[in-house]
Amino acid sequence: MRFPLSVPLTGGALDRAAQLRPDPAALSALASADLARLLPLWRGKAPIDLSDSAGPRLAWIPMSEDILKISAEAAVFLGRALDEGDQLPARFAADISSVEEENLPEIASRFGGAVKFIDLRSIASELPATEPAVWAEAKSLLEWHANHRKCSRCGATSQSSEGGWRRDCGACGGKHFPRTDPVVIMLVVHRGDDGLERVLIGRQPNWPPRMHSLLAGYIEPGETVEEAVRRETWEEAGVKVDEVGYLASQPWPFPSTLMIGCWGRAMNADLTVDQHELETARWADKAEMRAALAGEHPVFDAPRRDAIARVLTEAWATDQLMLL
Repeated sequence: MRFPLSVPLTGGALDRAAQLRPDPAALSALASADLARLLPLWRGKAPIDLSDSAGPRLAWIPMSEDILKISAEAAVFLGRALDEGDQLPARFAADISSVEEENLPEIASRFGGAVKFIDLRSIASELPATEPAVWAEAKSLLEWHANHRKCSRCGATSQSSEGGWRRDCGACGGKHFPRTDPVVIMLVVHRGDDGLERVLIGRQPNWPPRMHSLLAGYIEPGETVEEAVRRETWEEAGVKVDEVGYLASQPWPFPSTLMIGCWGRAMNADLTVDQHELETARWADKAEMRAALAGEHPVFDAPRRDAIARVLTEAWATDQLMLL
């Protein structure tokens, strides 16, 4: 059985309005409109309004010139807000990472109310459902600009264009676009002789204590999604996979990847763990995974709540996904 999965960091309430990006006059008019708003990010953290009794939410500010002067480059155009009636006001983002940390409270005070700059991963699950995706878009785009100010063809300084969705090199004429790196993340399942289904999970040594997740890895040049699933599972755990299928995807802005959620049918259960990639790996049946999801397993914890790995393992453990 297949069904639409609700994945964190997706479903943002913005029309990206890509047709407006090549039109500087149109973007300027949108930016100068009364309802245009800016999301300034400080080292990836966003301003969060903590004063609303309904819960935290992103704090937007008018397109203030003094805020924009702090940014190293022009604001990037995120799109037009779909949740504000027929006016579709524009939404922009700017990087203010040059601000010293001790000066952040003064920046936050310009929003009014109780605003604090917070990391996405620590609060995404508490925000309104449509907001983390907007934050992820802004974070990925701004970090791409911060890391690609030089032309990769000739080394000259490039300039932001098309509302921040391209960088142009005046020296060699090169045009550069934001990149997203594809990553496969695998719900690899095996049915044992006892009739129980088990999922393959592992942990990396730098993760929080006890946390386990699904295996994952970058897709290499000249490789299909299916081939990457099989290669990564074999390299990291010594498990052969035959059938592979797609389940769901998630943009993951740390820094900028697309997590392609797949399932795979394991042909063997014995494990040979690559200690350079994983600290450990194991098989977990549905009862064990349900206990981990509830925080009650004696040995390991489930994947983090904002990750697609948790969505996939929970769907499998609660019989919403019937794979074998």
